[in-house]
Amino acid sequence: MSDNRLDTARRHSLFLARQLDNGKLKPEIFLPMLDKVLTEADFQAFADWDKIRAEENEEELARQLRGLRRYVVSQIIVRDINRISDLNEVTRTITLFADFAVNTALDFAYAYYRDMYGTPIGRYTKSPQHLSVVAMGKAGGYELNVSSDIDLIFVYPESGDTDGRRERGNQEFFTKVGQKLIALLNDITADGQVFRVDMRLRPDGDSGALVLSETALEQYLITQGREWERYAWCKGRVVTPYPNDIKALVRPFVFRKYLDYGAYEAMRKLHRQIRSEVSKKGMADNIKLGAGGIREVEFIAQIFQMIRGGQMRALQLKGTQETLKKLAELGIMLSEHVETLLAAYRFLRDVEHRLQYWDDQQTQTLPTSPEQRQLLAESMGFDSYAAFSDDLNVHRNKVNQLFNEILSEPEEQTQSNSEWQWTWQEKPDEEERLGRLKEYGFDAETIATRLDQIRNGHKYRHLSAHAQPRFDAIVPLFVQAAAEQNNPTDTLMRLLDFLENISRRSAYLAFLNEHPQTLAQLAQIMGQSSWVAAYLNKYPILLDELISAQLLDTAFDWQALAAALSDDLKACGGDTEAQMDTLRRFQHAQVFRLAVQDLAGLWTVESLSDQLSALADTILAAALLCAWADMPKKHRDTPQFAVVGYGKLGGKELGYASDLDLVYLYDDPHPDAGDVYSRLARRLTNWLSAATGAGSLYETDLRLRPNGDAGFLAHSIAAFEKYQRENAWTWEHQSLTRARFICGTPEIQTAFDRIRTEILTAERDQTALSGEIIEMREKMFPTHPPADSNVKYARGGVVDVEFIVQYLILAHARQYPQLLDNYGNIALLNISADCGLIDKTLAGQSRTAYRFYRRQQHNTKLRDAAKTEVSDELLSHYGNVRKLWREVFGEEAATA
Repeated sequence: MSDNRLDTARRHSLFLARQLDNGKLKPEIFLPMLDKVLTEADFQAFADWDKIRAEENEEELARQLRGLRRYVVSQIIVRDINRISDLNEVTRTITLFADFAVNTALDFAYAYYRDMYGTPIGRYTKSPQHLSVVAMGKAGGYELNVSSDIDLIFVYPESGDTDGRRERGNQEFFTKVGQKLIALLNDITADGQVFRVDMRLRPDGDSGALVLSETALEQYLITQGREWERYAWCKGRVVTPYPNDIKALVRPFVFRKYLDYGAYEAMRKLHRQIRSEVSKKGMADNIKLGAGGIREVEFIAQIFQMIRGGQMRALQLKGTQETLKKLAELGIMLSEHVETLLAAYRFLRDVEHRLQYWDDQQTQTLPTSPEQRQLLAESMGFDSYAAFSDDLNVHRNKVNQLFNEILSEPEEQTQSNSEWQWTWQEKPDEEERLGRLKEYGFDAETIATRLDQIRNGHKYRHLSAHAQPRFDAIVPLFVQAAAEQNNPTDTLMRLLDFLENISRRSAYLAFLNEHPQTLAQLAQIMGQSSWVAAYLNKYPILLDELISAQLLDTAFDWQALAAALSDDLKACGGDTEAQMDTLRRFQHAQVFRLAVQDLAGLWTVESLSDQLSALADTILAAALLCAWADMPKKHRDTPQFAVVGYGKLGGKELGYASDLDLVYLYDDPHPDAGDVYSRLARRLTNWLSAATGAGSLYETDLRLRPNGDAGFLAHSIAAFEKYQRENAWTWEHQSLTRARFICGTPEIQTAFDRIRTEILTAERDQTALSGEIIEMREKMFPTHPPADSNVKYARGGVVDVEFIVQYLILAHARQYPQLLDNYGNIALLNISADCGLIDKTLAGQSRTAYRFYRRQQHNTKLRDAAKTEVSDELLSHYGNVRKLWREVFGEEAATA
């Protein structure tokens, strides 16, 4: 067989040279293989597998599988050594062959015993049962080596019996099937071996049953599953085509619902065990298990999967490379760090394969002979082993450095902790404690009492053996962090409330232990805002945001964030509860990020409202798609439906706790459209307002729809237009001034914008309009007295500014259409002045007043500011707005 590619490759593989020399690779079969990527179709075409199975020719099946492996491995070696293929092709090809071999052997074994004992039938479903084979480790992640063993677990759906004359229980039947499958692949014959089969990852390992039912597997994982088994199952992949519930029952075991920072210590423990073995056996030159080796790259990917996979389904991946890429995409790891790991991983895996190509042995140890070293270096593209070794060491050092940064022990806090340990003792010296608390600016009695309540309380006393030491380590550090704040007592009380609240979730305590650098930041945030403290108590998962690189990054790319959210929702696979939780976690994270930036003084009130409004728009668009996908009995794939925002959402003036004023519209001639879209409206509202395990999104208010609470939940665009033209009150047209299309069908947006423009530019009797708006304003006073301390309802306050702007739009948009643009009240006052509708000086003063009011409202909510003090400055602002009111509505209106 003559081919330059073969000559090049055989120098680096004794295995290949043997196959070429003994004539077991037929040129007419092998040479065409070198020019393509092998697929399952190629494996199927290699032999008449159906005939072999029908004839129950076990010896021929074993021979053909081993012969096929010879061709597959030889093809991989030639293409890889000649740099025709890349790592992904190598690992995927051998993994696809493993899947094919497993299924082919399984089909044979199943048919063999079915003919002998009958078909296994489920006791409860009364349906035929099939064995599911789960590939673990590298086989599960499509990352097999050419000379790897395959880790398998055998699972069948349910107990029962076969239906043949020689009846057997399903457990016995599938045990026999599993044993024959193993023998077909694992036994060494004159033709070699297909794969070494390792069953030790099954429940209870070698001492456990070879096969088990799905119920038994679930019960084992719940009651006995160990931490290392979570990592093993992370890559678990069912390779057989039969129906099963394995993924659903394994997922909650592997991926916890909360952020699992306890995984750090579990991974460290596992890694210490590996390092100990490596040291004992002198395996420093092992590129898999040694420092900076393949296993450390895999550990880095898996630690983040374990911690965050339950929250981010997009991380529930099998492959190391795709997981690392996703970590960069999600901003969990720096892109440059991921690129470093990927480059090292590819290099190390290429080396690993070349070590195994030599003699088809499962080895990861670098050679010691000069000849072998030189051949290895050349196969990797280096002139000398020294040059190769230098490059290898660079990669391993970089991996090891990143590994140590990510999985190193928490920062040493012993000294700092001991300095403040007097605050948290079983039997404190009370006089000393009170004196020192007072010295640091605390209300000593209050803090001491609270500390004693916690230590003697039920929650603390019943903490687990893992949680209590973590709790004990945090308390002194919290006291220290609070002492640095301007309001140490309030800060510490909030921190202690928070600590007690999260104490039952050891993972959150683990987070604080793993990231002590966040304690000062947490104290600062909680000290500045009781609202943020309450928000963190409600959603403690937001602790994770404190270590995000984006926490103080004010560059919100809502298009990119929406795309990432969409990916996360798709990763939920149609699971409604998971999708609702994903929406809530996304919204909470962005709100918290904005609040922290707000406390740092990075936003004006107006700019912040723009961001909160953009967030609501993003959530509404995503929720609409999810709600429609969740709808039964749909008459079309894409809804002809739209969401319109009113009030603060429409005017882009949302605050942290604002509800959403919504109107739902549709444009669909289908006879069932009204019913379908009313159900969609109800479902969407529930998606927004329902409380799930992850919390809630928004309170919604639908009363601004036509006919208010008495109206349909969703209206056709034609009915909406008719109502606005014929039945709407003036106050409803006032509301329309702040309305805007949020999401949905573009054609409805066009129609809505047209209707809004025509309604707001309709000719009106300005005297009558003025009277109606004044009357509407006066009707508010009985329920909302115009006290000067209430900046919203006081005469000259927020509502007066809003009513002035709404009047100007309704009265003058026909002549000045620029007033129709929904820029917000501040901008519209400016536009009105430019149009000559109001005095420029009064407009400027009213804009300043409106900004002042909004800051007051905002600071009262976020920054624990005292309720509005009736200062000379505030009264001056009221006076300026009232002057504008008199200019617009007349002298008599101001004293009405």
